[in-house]
Amino acid sequence: MGVAAAPLEAAAREGSPGERPPGEPRLVGYLYVLPAFAVFAVFVLVPLVHAAWISLWDWNGLPNSPATWAGIGNYTDVFTDEQLRSAFVHALILLVFYAVLPILIGLLLAGVMARARVRGLALFRTILFLPQVIAMVVVATMWKMIYDPENGALNRFLGWFGIEGKSWLGDFSLALPSVGLIGTWVYFGLAMVLLTAGVQKIPPSLYDAARVDGAGPFREFLAVTLPGLRGEIAVALTLTTIYALRNFDLVYITTQGGPGDSTTVPAFQVFSRAFQGSQVGSAAAVGITLTFVIFLISFAINRVAERST
Repeated sequence: MGVAAAPLEAAAREGSPGERPPGEPRLVGYLYVLPAFAVFAVFVLVPLVHAAWISLWDWNGLPNSPATWAGIGNYTDVFTDEQLRSAFVHALILLVFYAVLPILIGLLLAGVMARARVRGLALFRTILFLPQVIAMVVVATMWKMIYDPENGALNRFLGWFGIEGKSWLGDFSLALPSVGLIGTWVYFGLAMVLLTAGVQKIPPSLYDAARVDGAGPFREFLAVTLPGLRGEIAVALTLTTIYALRNFDLVYITTQGGPGDSTTVPAFQVFSRAFQGSQVGSAAAVGITLTFVIFLISFAINRVAERST
């Protein structure tokens, strides 16, 4: 009887021929995803493909105007046109202010909070996160007033110490860092919230073990805090990188790409070429190139984060 029952038990474990294992994807799962994918396709994928098609033509954007086939000529201009090259270089420089500095500040605050419990932490995080919930138009207008060379708060503050004020947004060498510091002020709150939340999930026993081994604050940060925040760092770096590369409204309101082209960025070039220069094909090529750069950098960040875990 035991011998006869063995095949039956094996067949029961294998299941019927048409039955799939519990973890295997089923058609009904794709049906749940289909509505979201349809919305994504209509509002993202289709416009992206259409923009890629437009980027292959020289066209001024008017419905009845003729378009001339350009092929990859518009993409060649992205790498050969000095104005477009400088726009992408400026975007990469802004990565330092939008992504690197906010994450470094967030890591510093996370390390401090890992060593000492701060009272009123929720209120503290809320205050620092406030710039995230303010419209960027309001932020840009406010900082433009602060940077005003005549009556700006920054020059007045420096005047109290006998330091001569600057034309922060009108100086060729100061305009881009000045815009970048606004990005640092806006996005360090986001990095801080993500990283301090990550610190709270690190087991306290790891800190206790590090302290028993005689680790100081810096060694404890490198051995416990930093490895425990790899996932949060990847998320914060991805978000801030995307914000930095697609930055438009801040530049448009504060400097409009000036003085000269010292603060122009790819997104501003898309707007300028499409709506001011009637170069819709060139603008589409810049937009597609920018999309590819954002995807490439975001993919690299997440691949490095996956390999580190």
